[in-house]
Amino acid sequence: MKSRIPSDPKVYLPLVLLMLVLMAILPRTGRFKYDYQKGSPWNYETLIAQFDFPLLKTPEEITSERDEAFSSVIPYYRYSESVYQGVLKSAESLSLPEDDNLRARVVASLSEIYGRGVMTDGRLPDGQSPSEGIVFIQRGKRAAKYPASEVYTVSTAKSKLLADVHRSSRILGADSLLSVAGVYDLIVPNLVYDKETTELVHAETANYISPTQGFVSAGERIVSRGEIVTAEIQQMLDSYKAEYRESLGYAGPRIFLWLGNGIIALALCLILFLSILYTNPRIFQETNRYLYIVFIVMLAAVLALVVNKINANLLYMVPFSLIALYLLAFFRKRVVLTVYIVSLLPLLIFTHNGIELFVMNLVSGVVTMFAFQYFNRGWRQFLTALIAFVAIAVTYLGFRMINDVRGWTDMIRVLYMFIGAILSVALYTLIFLFEKVFMLVSNSRLMELCDTNGNKLLVEMSQKAPGTFQHSLQVMNMAEAAARSIDANVLLVRAGALYHDIGKTVNPQCFIENETLGSHYHAELSAKESAHDILRHVPDGVALAEKYGLPAEVKDFILTHHGTSFTGFFYNKYVNEGGDPADMADFRYAGVKPTSKEQSIVMICDTLEAASRTLKDNKPETFDAFVEKMISIKMDDGQLEHSEITLKELNTIKALLKSYLAQVYHDRVVYPDRKK
Repeated sequence: MKSRIPSDPKVYLPLVLLMLVLMAILPRTGRFKYDYQKGSPWNYETLIAQFDFPLLKTPEEITSERDEAFSSVIPYYRYSESVYQGVLKSAESLSLPEDDNLRARVVASLSEIYGRGVMTDGRLPDGQSPSEGIVFIQRGKRAAKYPASEVYTVSTAKSKLLADVHRSSRILGADSLLSVAGVYDLIVPNLVYDKETTELVHAETANYISPTQGFVSAGERIVSRGEIVTAEIQQMLDSYKAEYRESLGYAGPRIFLWLGNGIIALALCLILFLSILYTNPRIFQETNRYLYIVFIVMLAAVLALVVNKINANLLYMVPFSLIALYLLAFFRKRVVLTVYIVSLLPLLIFTHNGIELFVMNLVSGVVTMFAFQYFNRGWRQFLTALIAFVAIAVTYLGFRMINDVRGWTDMIRVLYMFIGAILSVALYTLIFLFEKVFMLVSNSRLMELCDTNGNKLLVEMSQKAPGTFQHSLQVMNMAEAAARSIDANVLLVRAGALYHDIGKTVNPQCFIENETLGSHYHAELSAKESAHDILRHVPDGVALAEKYGLPAEVKDFILTHHGTSFTGFFYNKYVNEGGDPADMADFRYAGVKPTSKEQSIVMICDTLEAASRTLKDNKPETFDAFVEKMISIKMDDGQLEHSEITLKELNTIKALLKSYLAQVYHDRVVYPDRKK
């Protein structure tokens, strides 16, 4: 059956709003028109740089340089002029032999030594020996970097002094003389280690690594047509793209940019519209569900584009698979998958590494949809998050292997993915807020409603109308099997089957399954009075549903499980007693004909379960004829004329129910008596 295009203007207003939001957040700069990948040939014309641009370092190179900067500490020393002057003054007052002018030679040597500076013996603060490292020395207001080998320690200063004395004097035993005269005792450090400044300079050096490693001039060739894109060429292309977006961007008329964004936004909205039209056009008639889909797509687009503007790496932390779960809570899988793909399109089109991010989140979302069927309660949701993380991380690893890129950036992104997986568990609780805001019923809510021990209304039915409760359980089992056979909403069918006869708790003895032994409610009533009391269980059920706050989707099963059919038993009795056959109004249910597959399934199973108790034998042909007859009666009465269920699906349900009844009502083995 062809899907009809909706004519209601209200269908298109949310799409217009979505289009305006997309236009507002879409990038305002022109898109780099070249797509390339390392290892693949350059399929475009020879690319010549149109402007000067810096050659950027790769994230791995920046990380490596920063790690190296953090690991190597350059100590910072302050030069003490007062120590220097004090040493010279003390040297000039020493008592030394006057021959060969020894005092003058000592003073000159010390002046040369302290001109460079003297530090303490031992290793530098970074663990290196003075002959290997580098130091900063501040003299006055200026600091300069020196090799540590050009600066003296106390030991090397003494050796230097002794060597100078030997070279310029013929005194024997100069070493002993200098020691006895106290010259060696004068040599003390005049370079004072400044720990605070060392740490400050080190932190600044490590944090301000230059992001560039060269320069490409305008007119220089970047890559030729057909040339293989190597790692070096890819880095040049990445640098060119970054400068293009930053400096040049869009050079044409701004109106064209806005018009282009408008066309792309319109295309995305059109894809969303057609996705809904081809998967489940009834959504257009359910305003709250339709608005919810538009809202979720808008949320995904805003997350993708806004986070990309802030920091593209943070996109790896955004749990886009959560969008699939937000949709899965209220819609069928075929709707969810198509809408989820549409919601990821802005990520594919407008973000850096768009293809990579799109495929990663598509895989993660599909795997999450599958895993959530089994791990959706309590702590098991963390298992779903772990499975989603593994899926997206493995996909990311595949892309890294293709591109032959590895480094600390990968580790950071994988960490972001793990954080995003954990966030998906915390943020899933928003589903309950969406349920209230958009007046929807989630799968989690349906599972709660199906708890026969935890719902007051079901407990009350099991106590007041135990026969009806057992009937509802049987209908639920039949309907669940039928729903699975045609891929209908199983949870909704279960809830609808459990609550469809809830109105019978108001007057349970009116219904034969609840009659106690020896009593018969309808014995003293006329056919019309009996029919009136029987028909009351539908409005009574609706009243109870409203009193206990059952969702509208569940309440609909109360109205549709009989549709507008009539009570055949009491109508026939009325006619047989001389009543007018045309007088059927008092015997018809004031309900609504089923519109969904789920409502149709519950109607059929309710009829079959009740009528199957009248069967006389358990032969397969009996069940075949019985199922065909009961469903034909519903179809001939027009009860399924508004339902979206197809003839093919009806035939599938028939085959399933024939087999189901045959298994339930098969003959039992007769146990023999034990011989005395």
